[in-house]
Amino acid sequence: MHKVKTESRVPDDRPVRSTRLSRREFIHCAALATAGTALITDEAFAAERITAHSPEILNGSRFELTIDSTPVNITGRRVVATTINGSTPGPTLRWREGDTVTVAVTNKLKVPTSIHWHGMRIPSEMDGVPGLSFAGISAGSTFLYHFPVKQRGTYWYHSHSRFQEQTGILGSLIIEPREEEPFEYDREYAILLSDWSDSNPESVFSNLKQDSDYYNYHRPTLMKFFSDAKQQGLHEALKQRIMWGRMDMTTGDIADVSGSTYTYLLNGNAPAANWSALFEKGEKVRLRFVNGSSMTIFDVRIPGLPMTVVEADGNHVVPVTVDEFRMGVAESYDVIVEPRDDSAYTIFAQSLDRSGYARGTLAPRPGMSAAIPVMDPRPVRSMMEMGMKMSSMQGMDMSGMAGMNMGSMQGMDMSGMGGTKTDDMKGMDMSHKAGMKADDMQGMDMSGMDMKNMPPHDSPQGESGQPSEMAAMDESKVTGKPGITPFPQPGPATRSLHPATGELTMPSPVMVRAPGHLHVGPQVVEVAAMTTEQLHNPGNGLANNGRRVLTYADLRSPYPGADARPPSRELVLHLTGNMERFIWGFDGYKYSDAEPIDLKLGERVRITLINDTMMEHPIHLHGLWSELENGHGAFNPFKHTILVKPAERVSYLLSADTPGEWAYHCHLLYHMKAGMFRRVVVS
Repeated sequence: MHKVKTESRVPDDRPVRSTRLSRREFIHCAALATAGTALITDEAFAAERITAHSPEILNGSRFELTIDSTPVNITGRRVVATTINGSTPGPTLRWREGDTVTVAVTNKLKVPTSIHWHGMRIPSEMDGVPGLSFAGISAGSTFLYHFPVKQRGTYWYHSHSRFQEQTGILGSLIIEPREEEPFEYDREYAILLSDWSDSNPESVFSNLKQDSDYYNYHRPTLMKFFSDAKQQGLHEALKQRIMWGRMDMTTGDIADVSGSTYTYLLNGNAPAANWSALFEKGEKVRLRFVNGSSMTIFDVRIPGLPMTVVEADGNHVVPVTVDEFRMGVAESYDVIVEPRDDSAYTIFAQSLDRSGYARGTLAPRPGMSAAIPVMDPRPVRSMMEMGMKMSSMQGMDMSGMAGMNMGSMQGMDMSGMGGTKTDDMKGMDMSHKAGMKADDMQGMDMSGMDMKNMPPHDSPQGESGQPSEMAAMDESKVTGKPGITPFPQPGPATRSLHPATGELTMPSPVMVRAPGHLHVGPQVVEVAAMTTEQLHNPGNGLANNGRRVLTYADLRSPYPGADARPPSRELVLHLTGNMERFIWGFDGYKYSDAEPIDLKLGERVRITLINDTMMEHPIHLHGLWSELENGHGAFNPFKHTILVKPAERVSYLLSADTPGEWAYHCHLLYHMKAGMFRRVVVS
């Protein structure tokens, strides 16, 4: 099929009046007026009409990007943004798998800057993390990124310097495959979602450090307490309030930064600008969604138009048709839609806390628009999301989830689990957990373990019995000695590397990196008493909403990964924090207090994340694929960012096949800056 790779957009030239005024801004403005200060009115901005625009598209293998400060008007107010080639977002870059690209980045700011190529499998020194993989791009200098492109798919790029990502340094990245893809489409559009504040991000961060609820206008009230007491009884309502107070949390702690300061953007356009894309009736349109926001988790849907998900984080997945999907910060999903009439459709991305939305239009003709749906009810937190043991659960040991009879949980109140259905979990492959309790092994000294008895890995063969692409690798390269070649992205020609027996029947030794006992204190408010795997759970606020919502359990790779070895050890990491003090970290440590995570080149590792907080955390590991263990065995999906729900335990495999120092962090920008960041060293 001939593919027309175009990006059309229809500007809506109507002037936009600034109507967003937060409570604090109102008080501030009133004070200025009282003092006799002349206020700038909305009419003063009428001359600066906000129109829809799309980022420039740059193709090829050699690029020049210039980072500078530029006046912008996104919300009806002129402010200064950090831009790439004069715009935010920056240009959409189109590369081709197999090429070697060169990107010259010139810094015209007065401070250092950087570009990180999110999700790219490239040499560490090209990864773009200042102070870790390179020194950064100093003011007035040019840095030359130069590396081979060994993958395909939808990605993005952004600054890794302080808060520059929040102020505008981000853009979409599309890598065209060398071979035909397993699905057809007629045209495509990159859709980059982001959040924008006219406020200085340093001020936003300072506000959060001083008052973590600064942007949260949904705090419990006395009237809410009386209502709860009437429904639950005074004793139960008081007990709940005390428990929430002990954790310095509330049921309304959904997002740290909300629409009180954020405007949510689609390709850099506010909702009123109405970014639009064109189609012809009957065409198949590929929409490449990227969540490039700093702090916002989006729920995406196109009312009246089913979406077939074909790619997640740059990797193909077995197509699954849904009405809606949740996007953690830094995740990407490619979908195919097929409008069958001449109607316009609204591309609708509401924030997790329902404080606002990004919006665009998919239409057959310029100037069309569709109805904007009413936002869903604002979600609320439950004790289940904190991992608290309810009265009906007291004494239940959930540490050994493997083989647990879900039928025995009938009658359990799972209302706080966001719609997890025990019936949906019957087919889940939990074999990778069988017989292993990671928590039981904490503190075990494995330093003297003899690794010589590891199963051999010679003569690897694929499922068809034919020699695989990896058959030429000698044993030294398999066991992690210097000289290993990075494993390829899964594709039609990929063959799995198996032990000599051809089956993974012999479990490898499992070593647990014990974080030590997590003490409740300034760094850790609460340790979840019960965590569960929630791969079938679409997420808080999405369950039973009448729409088919994508879950992680739906993601299945159409191809096996090249490295089918079982892990030789497991790293267990707790996601911890103190909401009131706005401190975040791994295992109760901020980055400044934490030791690096050391991996041996070539080893196979399982990472298990346990979320002891009541916030979702999109966890991103630079430089290496994260193979999400979601029950599909050899066909588990490959991702670069994993969204971990409150009180969730999630695991994924990785092959430490690329040496260097890599960043490992929560991709909520202010969480990362507040300590949820680690250094991973592969050597």
